[in-house]
Amino acid sequence: MIGTGYVGLVTGACLAEFGHRVICMDKDSSKIERLRNGEMPIYEPGLDALVAKNVKDGRLSFTSNMEESVSQAKAVFIAVGTPSSRRGDGYADLTYIYAAARDLAPYLDKYTVVVDKSTVPVGTARQVARVIREANPAAQFDVVSNPEFLREGAAINDFMRPDRVVIGIETERASEVMKEIYNPLYLIATPFVITGLETAELIKYAANAFLSMKISFINEMANVCEALGADVIDLAKAVGLDGRIGRKFLHAGPGYGGSCFPKDTLALLRIAQENGVPVRSVEAAVEVNAAQKARMVKKIRDALGGSEAGKTIGVLGLTFKPETDDLRDSPALTILPPLVEKGAKIQAHDPQGMAEAAKMFPEFSYVKNAYEASENADVLVLFTEWNQYRALDLQELKSRMKSPVFIDLRNVYNPKQMKEAGFSYVGVGRG
Repeated sequence: MIGTGYVGLVTGACLAEFGHRVICMDKDSSKIERLRNGEMPIYEPGLDALVAKNVKDGRLSFTSNMEESVSQAKAVFIAVGTPSSRRGDGYADLTYIYAAARDLAPYLDKYTVVVDKSTVPVGTARQVARVIREANPAAQFDVVSNPEFLREGAAINDFMRPDRVVIGIETERASEVMKEIYNPLYLIATPFVITGLETAELIKYAANAFLSMKISFINEMANVCEALGADVIDLAKAVGLDGRIGRKFLHAGPGYGGSCFPKDTLALLRIAQENGVPVRSVEAAVEVNAAQKARMVKKIRDALGGSEAGKTIGVLGLTFKPETDDLRDSPALTILPPLVEKGAKIQAHDPQGMAEAAKMFPEFSYVKNAYEASENADVLVLFTEWNQYRALDLQELKSRMKSPVFIDLRNVYNPKQMKEAGFSYVGVGRG
């Protein structure tokens, strides 16, 4: 497993739990040392225990030596980052993918399956094969596309009990190796989609784009609800009960964020445009998402009387979703800076995200709990629906706040109950 980030570490630990011997490799020797000492580089529920168990049982190990990991392997998974290009053009940056392929190539001394586990644009598998052949013309290998579908906060369950396993292949030999690796899932009747390289690479982008469109759709409906006095919660429930649509991802809020949806939708747009087939629906979803975050800035500003200058904003949640420490493209960290620029003071709490947020926004104040975040606040904003924010003592909050204004960007609380508790309540699409 080349790369011990979110995808690599979770995949490696889960494959070890299947009974395989897994060597996780990373160039960062200090990171490897921390992993050997049982320190997780990411927060993911249950991951520390799973890693510890498989290390103890001898199935999982860590190294910074490429030769040690590749020369012994029947399959080598490339699970390095594919961030958006630094040029800001939306293309995926494949620097780390190609560097990994180039570095592993000299150590392929027997038939090996090289697996693209990272989310990559269509055509990457063939480019990885080209890079390997150039570096080691004698190598015997196949490149396979095996996209991941892991949700942060639920990644272990997603890997162990997935909706499907997608495998893009060109040879039967590679197919047999992949089926052997995923045999435990085959035994529990997990659907396998065996397809070509290009289709497998496109599937991940298509799935994330569709979910992004679903989020943007319900956010637009929430805005319509606000204009007409309707309630998006009831609307989403009724729409989601239609079996053709489904209830998941119909939750109005401040817009999507995280490590996947923002970069994957942009990458798909660039792939499509480059090939002369623009996808207007995805373009619209991206535009709606950006507009939704700007709308949340206005929502907070209006709740502060039209000006944030000199006002204190209490913040509940900084990560883009609960049960993760991931701040990438978090709505909170997009929405708060414009308010700070115009004079707002931020006092924030998050169960897992504060240490990283402090590096990015040292001007924020970081507090121990939700009640400290509400201390003398002109408004309290719930950005991330962590469980510990779902049943707060409303009277305690009210007694601490300068003014009892609660902005619920995740629609966790009931508007009627909040008003009865003496709060001025603002939700998203609550009429």
